[in-house]
Amino acid sequence: ILGIALFSGIYWYFRAPKIAITVISSILIIACPCALALSAPFTLGNVIRIFGKHKLYLKNATIIEKMSKINSLVFDKTGTITTSHKQKITYQGTPLNPQEKRGIKSILRNSNHPLSRALYDSLKNIETGTVENFTEVTGQGIQGKFHNYILKIGAAGFTDNPQEDSPQETAVYINIDKQNKGKFIFKNNYRKGVLEMFQTLKKDFELTLLSGDNEGEKNYLQNVLPHKCKLIFQQKPQEKLNFIKKRQKINEKIMMIGDGLNDAGALAQSNVGIAVSENINVFSPASDGIIDASVLKK
Repeated sequence: ILGIALFSGIYWYFRAPKIAITVISSILIIACPCALALSAPFTLGNVIRIFGKHKLYLKNATIIEKMSKINSLVFDKTGTITTSHKQKITYQGTPLNPQEKRGIKSILRNSNHPLSRALYDSLKNIETGTVENFTEVTGQGIQGKFHNYILKIGAAGFTDNPQEDSPQETAVYINIDKQNKGKFIFKNNYRKGVLEMFQTLKKDFELTLLSGDNEGEKNYLQNVLPHKCKLIFQQKPQEKLNFIKKRQKINEKIMMIGDGLNDAGALAQSNVGIAVSENINVFSPASDGIIDASVLKK
């Protein structure tokens, strides 16, 4: 079989070089399918086990073959390369009474958005209660009823705040009973080793940072990330999805790495979508795989 394959390969190399490899592989597959049928599942299954040991959990073995063809990486920012832990949060506005703080924390408990989780963790020593009519609008904010309070938490437009979102800061606005109370301002904390990771990846991949946040940290990121890394801000979920589609049309094979919330559509559209999670036990996004946030730098 090997002799026939070699002879055929040499013959076609001089006749039509482009199909020589196809001829060789076709002969091997047709004449000896058992070895390939056994080796492929064994190899890919073993790779899935190794990935899982290193806290990357893939949906199935076919994802590994798709990963090998990737030439472009697209990263979300908040909750992906930034972490909600040790994040500096300050409040500006009308002082909140204890009951209002309880309401805010109770509503935040129902949301998995990175900013919601960070703000929830910052409100220490505050008990939570039952929330009614909870609603989360992707990319905008959350709302619900706590006791007699109607609360809206999110972007300025979502909370009916006349103040526009500032491009220089990341903020979450608070509206209680149709009164604008103030805003929580976030200072991002980047995951350990993740900025250095970009310097390694730039050698082999097209890099893009695609964020729904404003441009408050654009200058900082331009200085610490590779020059070839594209920085695109203020992207709504549909705009992220459209960006992925546009890049795929020019033959980019894209792996999207995001938090699985505002970028769920983009994750699904990508050739491979990986969701970053700080708590893999409570979060199961629709993606090809989940990576534990602690090993993202790998």
